Amino acid sequence: MSHLPAQAIQLKRGVPFPLGASLRDEGINFALYSEHATDVTLCLFASSSKHPFLEIPLNVESNKTGFVWHIHLSNLPDTHLEYGYKVAGPDGPRNLFNPNHVLSDPYALSLNTGHMWGHQEERIPLGRVILDAPFDWEGVTAPKIPAEELIIYEMHVRSFTQHPSSKSRAPGTFLGIIDKIPYLKSLGVNAVELMPIFEFDECENKRHNPKTNQKLQNYWGYSTINFFSPMNRYCTSSQWTAAMDEFRMLVKAMHKNGIEVYLDVVYNHTAEAKRDGPYFSFRGIDNSTYYILGPEGQYLDYTGTGNTVNANHPATLQLILDSLRYWAGQMHVDGFRFDLASSLTRGPTGTPLETPPLIEAITSDPILKNVKLIAEAWDAAGLYQVGNFPSKSRWFEWNGQYRDAVRTFIKGTDGLSGAFAQAMSGSHDLFRHHGTACQSVNFITAHDGFTLRDLVSYQEKHNEENGEEGQDGNNANYSWNCGQEGPTTDPSILLLREKQMRNLHAALMLAVGTPMLLMGDEYGHTRNGNNNPYCHDNALNWFLWDALEKNARFARFHRLMVQFRKKNPLLRRREFLSAEDVKWHGLEPFKPNWGRENRFVAYTLEDPQRLEPLYIAFNAYFHPVHIHLPEPPKGKKWCRVVDTSLPGPQDFNESPTDSPPLKHTYDLPDYSVLIAKAH
Repeated sequence: MSHLPAQAIQLKRGVPFPLGASLRDEGINFALYSEHATDVTLCLFASSSKHPFLEIPLNVESNKTGFVWHIHLSNLPDTHLEYGYKVAGPDGPRNLFNPNHVLSDPYALSLNTGHMWGHQEERIPLGRVILDAPFDWEGVTAPKIPAEELIIYEMHVRSFTQHPSSKSRAPGTFLGIIDKIPYLKSLGVNAVELMPIFEFDECENKRHNPKTNQKLQNYWGYSTINFFSPMNRYCTSSQWTAAMDEFRMLVKAMHKNGIEVYLDVVYNHTAEAKRDGPYFSFRGIDNSTYYILGPEGQYLDYTGTGNTVNANHPATLQLILDSLRYWAGQMHVDGFRFDLASSLTRGPTGTPLETPPLIEAITSDPILKNVKLIAEAWDAAGLYQVGNFPSKSRWFEWNGQYRDAVRTFIKGTDGLSGAFAQAMSGSHDLFRHHGTACQSVNFITAHDGFTLRDLVSYQEKHNEENGEEGQDGNNANYSWNCGQEGPTTDPSILLLREKQMRNLHAALMLAVGTPMLLMGDEYGHTRNGNNNPYCHDNALNWFLWDALEKNARFARFHRLMVQFRKKNPLLRRREFLSAEDVKWHGLEPFKPNWGRENRFVAYTLEDPQRLEPLYIAFNAYFHPVHIHLPEPPKGKKWCRVVDTSLPGPQDFNESPTDSPPLKHTYDLPDYSVLIAKAH
């Protein structure tokens, strides 16, 4: 026991809500949900102490209301306090109670983990008692960017500034990102989607790199420990509320610069993993409440991680909803991307629900009414809901079918011209019931899978360094190495790869919907063919700032295409394309070819307000094509903006009206994109 005085502490019955530790009546109220527990003990610790200075058994008669255990304490020591619970209950296949373990509160706003990255913790994390963490927002409010204006940038907090070439004052942290806001603005993005920032244990991976014997990590963070606590290793100090404060500093700085902040949230599983996995919170508090279990008490795994959160149980639903409210209301987060969101639609037995209570609650919650909700509308067990995610009216969805159609068409696969045209038009076939075309989140690349560079450099994944014998990662990459696997010095292959990267990026910027970019694609980042480098804290994942200059030609094209989208209203639209908005062409105007062997798609985008129309052509043949352009509007001429077959800087013409107008015909080389604007 600690020497801290316990005799003066006053105990009262307490109240069941709110859950967690909260300030009430000049004291602290502690409340914990556990339906199946028979005994609960509150354990109080001095900061950094391994042993509690006070253990308070809660009385079933006076300290329990329904399934919530609670107590009120006053006259506590005026110092930083940490806390946890010992929970006992009946034996049985559905229960995993162990009264010898001190468990962290699922509602803790911060955990007592260290802030030094890669330092192995020796104990189960405890909650910190945080009753007041004031922050001056200085009147800064959210940008509230309309959906049709969004350009999302997916990024990893540590990776963005960890490389020495970032020259950040606080590499690998929330504050490090602030240093790079001018860069994000120059890139043209107006929303960042942060890969997981909830507390996770980066040291939990037990594997080693078979090539270097270096210990691998859980680097990406898709292994949540707590749904409220920000990652302490993403802050610069060990101060009590440092992670909370520095995250809010990041949000405020982003908002000042007109950039929204979204969180990639992992509510579908926890780091407790399989039944014999770590034991720190949920499973010891109430296993059958928090996890989907089979008839014999086994974990039903729809996430590929060993467990699946029982998201539609009333208590778990409330936990997730309270977490979202906290991050939106108190931390000013603008949106959430839900990892493996389809698993959140499963009921207590794992069966998909037609109207899942959690999704309904999130969709209709008044505190969340203005946040963006983005679903990864599938899970690891085959439940695929793209275009059919429940509560469609508000939710954006990652459009995996857009990704696959564009990848396969651009690399020259037969039979996909129609699917490609549909994808470029906003995927009306999938999202027509959603209300707006911009609810399709279009992406070519994301953290999962190949980078843009690797997509055109590798035919197969090369994940050997992950220590899983190449069994991890997706086998369906729809990639093409352009003639040789991996690195090459062949100039013709290198030119083709650059061209294909421009083609893919152009398709993303031209498509109807909401585009999402992957950090590092703007300079052609490579992971050496590893399509699942979740475990590497090195240059496979780090943003290489010195590569921006080395690959300046592509970086310029990438940036200019983003700006081109932002400057052209025809590309930023809420509605799906109608017959008045788009005219489809083949090699001859108004004669599209949707045949199986066709690899050429062209169209003009028009507008009733007589905005300057765009002519767009994709040639995915391995040979050039001779195009007849449609007549431009009366008094105007077609001026070339983009021809991806040309080397930079000719690939993007920043002053198209200063160049000779295009003739009625155009020879477009193999694997190339043409964009012309009528002036």
